[in-house]
Amino acid sequence: MGKDSGIGVLDKSVMILHAVAAQPRNLGELCDTTGLPRATAHRLSVGLEVHQLLARDESGRWTPGPALGRLASSARDHVRDAALLILPRLQETTGESVQLYRREGAERVCMAAAEPPTGLRDTVPEGTRLPMSAGSAAKVLLAWADTDTVAGLLPDAVYTQRTLAETRRRGWAQSVAERAAGVASISAPVRSPLGEVVAAVSVSGPIDRMGRRPGERWAADLLAAAEAIGARL
Repeated sequence: MGKDSGIGVLDKSVMILHAVAAQPRNLGELCDTTGLPRATAHRLSVGLEVHQLLARDESGRWTPGPALGRLASSARDHVRDAALLILPRLQETTGESVQLYRREGAERVCMAAAEPPTGLRDTVPEGTRLPMSAGSAAKVLLAWADTDTVAGLLPDAVYTQRTLAETRRRGWAQSVAERAAGVASISAPVRSPLGEVVAAVSVSGPIDRMGRRPGERWAADLLAAAEAIGARL
């Protein structure tokens, strides 16, 4: 989460929103994650629910509410805008499908994509939601996440803490037949001017073309594209 504003009730409410965005939480889990007293966490969460900033799932756990989506849809997405200028060039260079992903809770969302005009391709339309449990983009988005997020999502993942450490060391991640049979991918982090990882840019395609070590082939081009997107932020 960002810096405190000095407005206690606001900072605590934002803390709750971040905790629930990472994964659905009941009151006990919310208190454990935020450190807030039960009465405070309950009062603020119910208030956020009234304003539709939080909602409840079938188990009664708090989840991000519909008002968050409505507010976000009216915001200018500078990361996506920057990616749309770079992805077509990366697609032409690699000849494969390219995507930009952002993590939302336990999912990653395709924010932008560019596809080869013809032939076999790994089509992921904009707006597609995929789990954070598999795939090179998931590894990148989790490798630089906070410890609470990692602890919440890693138990369901097909990769390990060691994989995340390797991703941080190399600066990119790859996967082969992890998210979908016959598909390989490589992803790299897009960083904000402050160095925060705000998205993952990916190249994906059939294993027959990408090979079982796609990083050896496309890491340099992918890292250059990720840097170019970040430079425009």
